Amino acid sequence: MGQKVNPIGLRLGINKDWQSTWYANKQDFAKFIKEDHDIREYFKKKHAQSSVSKVEIERTENKLVVNIYTGKPGMIIGTKGVGIEQIKKDLNKIISPVKNFILNVKEIKKPDLDAQLVADSIAVQLEKRVQWRRALKQAMQRVMKAGAKGCKVQVSGVIDGANTIGRTEKYMEGSLPLHTLRADVDYGVSSAFTNYGKLGIKCWIFKGEILKSDKGGQE
Repeated sequence: MGQKVNPIGLRLGINKDWQSTWYANKQDFAKFIKEDHDIREYFKKKHAQSSVSKVEIERTENKLVVNIYTGKPGMIIGTKGVGIEQIKKDLNKIISPVKNFILNVKEIKKPDLDAQLVADSIAVQLEKRVQWRRALKQAMQRVMKAGAKGCKVQVSGVIDGANTIGRTEKYMEGSLPLHTLRADVDYGVSSAFTNYGKLGIKCWIFKGEILKSDKGGQE
């Protein structure tokens, strides 16, 4: 089962948290889901070069908090905060009016341990015609050097254009316990658009097991 489901979805409520945190009435529920999707799509399209890993959204009554996790905070903030003001203007066109709109930019200290950023970097290399073996192996080596206990990278599609049949290639190093719920497994998915078609890239990073503290029980 661990091989077939999203590793983050499997661990929600155990050691992973939801990226959207809010409650809503029936009449507002679909609208808020659409807004959350549009906000994330905005960052994917407008800030594709800014290494945005994830966007967390929190809603309370008349308040909206958007937390942007990025490996390049300078590109998001801009000179003297110009980038933040532009993002707020753009997002105000997407979201319904709120009294208090807060935008936080949070830096990812170790981008090589973030599965989404690793998958995106592989996609960029494949689009630049870097050989897929080199792209996967180099990415995996960077992850392991950064301190990960295990890593798996995978690419699917018409990889080198030698034939028109799509296939899946993957490399793995270290341990990757996908069935263990207490394992801290990060997961990222990206796409590369090449001359031969679209390639799907997946990345799993195992950072160790999250054990209970002394207060909660055994370590």
